[in-house]
Amino acid sequence: MALVVHADSVFAEHLTPPEHPERPERVLAVLSGLQGSAHVARVLDATVGDLADVKRVHDPAYVDHVRGMAEAGGGSLDPDTWISSRSYEVAIRATGTICKAVDLALDASGRDPARRAFCVLRPPGHHARPAGGMGFCLFNNVAVAAARARLVHSLERVAIVDFDVHHGNGTQDAFWRDGSVFFASLHRDRFYPGTGKADETGEGRGKGATFNLPLPSSTTSASYREAFERTLEAVSEFNPQLLLVSAGFDAYRHDPVGGLGLAVEDYTWIGEQLRDLALARCDGRVVAALEGGYALDALPDLSAAFVNGLGA
Repeated sequence: MALVVHADSVFAEHLTPPEHPERPERVLAVLSGLQGSAHVARVLDATVGDLADVKRVHDPAYVDHVRGMAEAGGGSLDPDTWISSRSYEVAIRATGTICKAVDLALDASGRDPARRAFCVLRPPGHHARPAGGMGFCLFNNVAVAAARARLVHSLERVAIVDFDVHHGNGTQDAFWRDGSVFFASLHRDRFYPGTGKADETGEGRGKGATFNLPLPSSTTSASYREAFERTLEAVSEFNPQLLLVSAGFDAYRHDPVGGLGLAVEDYTWIGEQLRDLALARCDGRVVAALEGGYALDALPDLSAAFVNGLGA
């Protein structure tokens, strides 16, 4: 069974300064790798987001701040995170697109490819906290989708797996005290944004619903695969009804921003492991969203490898 790709040229309209690593060309590089793939059943355009979905995760004052900055022509939230005149509209479409992918996945029956999806989104989202963006991220796409799955589709258990080389601190913050969303991240230790220690496991009702596995910078492919299997074992024990994925390709060994020891073929294996977990626990329902990955020359192969595994 193949999968559905959600992508649109509008995601290239979020502009960043010249030479910024999170640049519009990333979307084009990913799509070039997926063109003609036998594992892509169809490609759907972006969907305008619902502010109610965004505001389940983000403080309304912060949402208004992003909109105001865009309407004023843009500027910087911090030294890494930029807003251009179209960024608010594009970011709202990113949240709407992944929410649409979740809606389709949950409504799909039989062997409908919509049960699996890869959303090629910009700006990325997993560093965006409820009250502020950072780390190239404005709104937290995956967190918004998880909240929609819980409150609109009435799911009791949603899991998020984040394999970006950077810890998804914004996603962790969003569900820190919410035991209905299990957040699992494996990432480079002592690296931006400085969160994601193994003893960060949640609080209150969310105690035990956060799983962090920091990895040393010397991590090899074999060691990473072992760590990934441990991570998915923890997710499997949660018995999720829907699997969401923050898919970052910056653990690739030649990534200029992150980098661990991963090769192209490791991303096929990662996709296969996530597919198998979704089949075992979620009736095959898995929705992934693009996060990091800044080696433009490698992104076509990395994204194609991941889709080949997830959609096989």
